[in-house]
Amino acid sequence: MLAKRVIPCLDVHDGQVTRGVQFGKAEAGELRNVGDPVALALRYNEQGADEMVFFDITASAHGRASMVEVIQRVADQCFMPLTVGGGIRAVADMSVMLKAGADKTSINSSALATPELIRAGAEKFGSQCIVVSIDCKRVAPGRWEVFSHGGRKATGLDALEWAQRAVALGAGEIVLNSIDADGTKAGFDLEITRRVSESVGVPVVASGGAGSLEHMAEVLLAGKADAVLAASIFHYGTYSVRQVKEHLAQRGIPVRLA
Repeated sequence: MLAKRVIPCLDVHDGQVTRGVQFGKAEAGELRNVGDPVALALRYNEQGADEMVFFDITASAHGRASMVEVIQRVADQCFMPLTVGGGIRAVADMSVMLKAGADKTSINSSALATPELIRAGAEKFGSQCIVVSIDCKRVAPGRWEVFSHGGRKATGLDALEWAQRAVALGAGEIVLNSIDADGTKAGFDLEITRRVSESVGVPVVASGGAGSLEHMAEVLLAGKADAVLAASIFHYGTYSVRQVKEHLAQRGIPVRLA
């Protein structure tokens, strides 16, 4: 079995890492500043993080320039793969982030608006560089709907079907975000994670709901995820990346221990 990955996620707003609950919005004042992205990245690099995900939640030209600078600074000092998402609407945007030092680019609303962007990115840079992030919410028993624009706009798409289509178009990885669980620390949505993991032939990263060490183990075992992504528990020092990995190892889950 391949080693499972532990991935801290940094939401960056105007050059600073922020955190909300259930997709809290910057314009509504629902975000809290939790620190400098480079300093946090260095901390997680030292703790043995397998990768780092940055989401640019600043919808402005200034924010984009700030994000490029953040990636450049992190790439110069950290030695782990970096994924960047947020506001990537064209192949040219992917190129900018990859040249800045990112290893992968993550697309969400732009992929929903223009699914061919997935194929175009995969053909230009390779599927390994294209991550499709899916924000989903349980809308009925056994059904999860995809939402766009930071979880604010219903699309009518079934999450499982959209994940399968994204992979068929060339996505090399799926990040599955549970809107219901995001920031609640009440545990991951194991059912939809397992369904997506079993139905696509690429790695699935579970996101939304991490609150305890056992939550991480559950989503990797019962949810069959390939990696686990978390924010609050790392940013606020509840657990370190090393503590998570040590717990996973004790549960018999293969991880890379530095």
